[in-house]
Amino acid sequence: MRSILRPTGRRAVISLAGAVALGVSAAAVATSANAAGSSSGGAKAPWTRACDAPAPGMAACHALKVTNVSQKVKALGVTPNATPSGLGPADLLSAYNLPADGGAGQTIAIVDAYNDPNAEADMNTYRAQYGLPACTSASGCFKQVNQKGGSKLPRNNSGWAGEISLDLDMVSAIAPKAHIILVEASTASMTNLGTAVNTAVSMGAKFVSNSYGGGESSSDTSYDSTYFNHPGVAITVSSGDGAYGVEYPAASKNVTAVGGTALKRDSSTRGWSESVWYTKAGEGAGSGCSAYDSKPSWQKDTGCSNRTVADVSAVADPATGVAVYQTYGGTGWAVYGGTSASSPIIASVYALAGTPSAAVPAADAYAHTSALNDVTTGSNGTCSPSYLCTGGTGYDGPTGLGTPNGLAAFTG
Repeated sequence: MRSILRPTGRRAVISLAGAVALGVSAAAVATSANAAGSSSGGAKAPWTRACDAPAPGMAACHALKVTNVSQKVKALGVTPNATPSGLGPADLLSAYNLPADGGAGQTIAIVDAYNDPNAEADMNTYRAQYGLPACTSASGCFKQVNQKGGSKLPRNNSGWAGEISLDLDMVSAIAPKAHIILVEASTASMTNLGTAVNTAVSMGAKFVSNSYGGGESSSDTSYDSTYFNHPGVAITVSSGDGAYGVEYPAASKNVTAVGGTALKRDSSTRGWSESVWYTKAGEGAGSGCSAYDSKPSWQKDTGCSNRTVADVSAVADPATGVAVYQTYGGTGWAVYGGTSASSPIIASVYALAGTPSAAVPAADAYAHTSALNDVTTGSNGTCSPSYLCTGGTGYDGPTGLGTPNGLAAFTG
């Protein structure tokens, strides 16, 4: 099988390091992290990749863990009447104009590689901290299965456990009443991850989040039909953390490609502002023009004859990151970022909006562009035409059509 991370053609501009995004962010709570993370100079950013650089044939998770945050709560367990560092559920619901306590009757799947043995317990600690309802295997709310739907889970991996915790916590924050299926692939190969996607859909999930990716190749169109062709299912995929450049499976025309922003409080009527997430060369929201996937009928930009990434976006900057609880490979409360955060957020927004009616739910956003927060500032690199890497009025590559402003852009 081809390496999902092998650079091909112009994709060579994306380094292996850039493809392996994992950045957790604390900037929402740490000014020093914001300053350091925003610098394009030589200073080391205060976050690390959650996953090791993959071997050939493997994908990279897109989670970044902030390393210099002063926590506001005790390291382990629930601290009543206190708020962990990083953006929490109330922040995200406010920023994106979303209803609280949503998701009832829906099933959201998270696809990741390897196993997190503490996934269920950690997710429910996160929920308890924020007063959200428990979601357990005993109640039938939560399922943790292997890539074929069985109970024998793959080997443990502390790096991907950070990704899993981030994904589960973002679903909990946005759609706390939804059922959740965590499907764990045996390895991070495209064939195993793709098999896990098929399993998630066969188990009834109408919303499937994928926070991984790698370089494009000529095999991608066959993967489109084998793993991602699920009409009526909202499949979200992180655009990548390597800044300007396209990754797969975000480039698939069957998915919603999710870019990333920096999200900050301000004095506007909305109360929040957003710009393109970009830390430095090789680190920021992925975007661009696919080398292999054809343009879907619902995408109308004219500077790319093929599929353009992304479609929509949400917070991803580690400098404005989200609170996460992780004990396998972690020490409890942490702050995370990367487009690994934005993908499960958008999958959960789809779940709040209800069962998709479009064959490819990404099309709905293009029919309701006014129902999104347009992100008009920032860039993730240098490119031509410039909209492929620069935020601007209307559609742009790094943030797509924008970020959620209610649910109208995610319904048929």
